[in-house]
Amino acid sequence: MKNIAIKEHHLYNKTFSKGKRFVGRYVAVYVLRDLAAERLKKENPQKTYVNRLGLSVSKKLGGAVQRNRAKRLMRASYDKVKNELRRGNLIVISPRNAILSAKSTEVADELSVAFCELGLKRRATGEEITK
Repeated sequence: MKNIAIKEHHLYNKTFSKGKRFVGRYVAVYVLRDLAAERLKKENPQKTYVNRLGLSVSKKLGGAVQRNRAKRLMRASYDKVKNELRRGNLIVISPRNAILSAKSTEVADELSVAFCELGLKRRATGEEITK
């Protein structure tokens, strides 16, 4: 299933200011409970909760080529771990300068650790959402 993007600027700001944060070598991850999760569940064809993903890449990271590579790495890494996550959250991932020399497996491993630290990993019982 395709990732649902965070489109509103105020949701990015809210996630940055009120969400839980993990800062690693390659990425910084911010997570906040999505208040629109119920509405999105009804709109979803599978009738399940979804996470909304936002990527925030600053121009300080480099030119357009470097920024797009960072976004590709973050999306690919998120796709590898998204099935293990609890749903119904706003997730914002922001790259750090070290991501320019990183491999996708390294970024995926760090994202996995980040989601574990933030309490987003699902238990073996297959739980959908927690409040």
